[in-house]
Amino acid sequence: HTRRCHFMPERTSGLGLATTAETVFSESISQGVWKLLDPMRQDDVTTVVRNDFGILQLAQTLYNKHGHDTTKYEYIRQKLRELARVLLILRTDSIYTIEEAVKPGNFLKVVKAVKKVSGFDEENQTYAAPSLALKIGHSLQKIADIIHCRALMTENEDLMKSTEAFKSLYTSKWCELVSHTALNTLSEKKFNKPLTLPFTQDVQLLHNHLQQAAKVAFDRLKEAASPQSYAELAKATLAQAIIFNRRRAGEVSKMRLKNFTERDTSPLHDDVSLGLTKFEKKLCEHFSRVEIRGKRGRKVAVLLTPDMVESLNLLVNNRMKCGVQDTNVFLFARPQCSSYYRGQDSLRLHAEKCGAKKPEYLRSTQLRKHVATLSQVLNLKDNELDQVADFLGHDIRVHRDHYRLPEATIQLAKISKLLLVMDKGCLGSIQG
Repeated sequence: HTRRCHFMPERTSGLGLATTAETVFSESISQGVWKLLDPMRQDDVTTVVRNDFGILQLAQTLYNKHGHDTTKYEYIRQKLRELARVLLILRTDSIYTIEEAVKPGNFLKVVKAVKKVSGFDEENQTYAAPSLALKIGHSLQKIADIIHCRALMTENEDLMKSTEAFKSLYTSKWCELVSHTALNTLSEKKFNKPLTLPFTQDVQLLHNHLQQAAKVAFDRLKEAASPQSYAELAKATLAQAIIFNRRRAGEVSKMRLKNFTERDTSPLHDDVSLGLTKFEKKLCEHFSRVEIRGKRGRKVAVLLTPDMVESLNLLVNNRMKCGVQDTNVFLFARPQCSSYYRGQDSLRLHAEKCGAKKPEYLRSTQLRKHVATLSQVLNLKDNELDQVADFLGHDIRVHRDHYRLPEATIQLAKISKLLLVMDKGCLGSIQG
């Protein structure tokens, strides 16, 4: 409708500026960056992004780092827009480029602009958006580093001294003028927050609802492949995987097709099995384990039940029939586009339908806190707690003496036991 509507204002001016900018900066800004900027909403902020060389250089730096991961493109665009918003305010103070902004003489003007963008309240000494102030600070540091590197390569002594002076000012004064207050605001917002752990009964209701929803969707897709039945099964299976593993929703959502198809299906090693009970050996045979990329690039595991594997195999086999593009690399791919189904959306959808008392608590973050808290309630030993933390993708001391079994076996045999009893509501059976 937007493309056809006769009442929409002309957008040629923004695109014209973009074309001009692309011509001017084409030597140092790659085509990938310009493609990344294409989806941005055409407004004053985007115009600043497209026409400021310093911001474009930051875009190039971030693209060099994250260009292989299309899921990070929105993050990159967000970073650029944050800086552009600051620059729009600085232009009212006769600072027209981000490179001018990181000159030592303009430091206090930059601080003032950042405070304005972040909604700083002088009277109460608080920020409306404290995290925004912190993010902009990090971006300004990167801009200064980029310009400093350029000065080194061009042997521009004046520019080197200028960027070094700005970085020195930033190190000495930014905490005092911006970040300390922003961090205090963030900290105070967390005071006296109510406990939002999900109830075990609600988790069970969601688990049972997802099982039923997945079964219905599975039968529909098996009977007649359609984008609708494909979407229903994909969303239900995605939510099941998140719930069962207490995994971050984004991590499971971004699972690649090859992660699933190339998963390790080799049998348990005979020597390793000597240290396991019969029940744990059965668990190793029962579950499939898929390794995916987690937070900060860490390798994390997702355990799949046979029902989940069966559903995922059906989804994979019907991708083409349901309109999933060949170029879509995600397991939970959306038909007719290159993106994936969002785990949080799937959880929210089914949480509202399952009849839970507090459906708003049935989110991946709360569920992760749930398993972490109950692990302590069960009086697990230190090494068992560390295994749970590692499975959840938390930072832990990984080089400890008790890591004698391979991590795959630990996750299949030990963690799956805890996850199973939590789904069944039988926590008392393994207490102690």
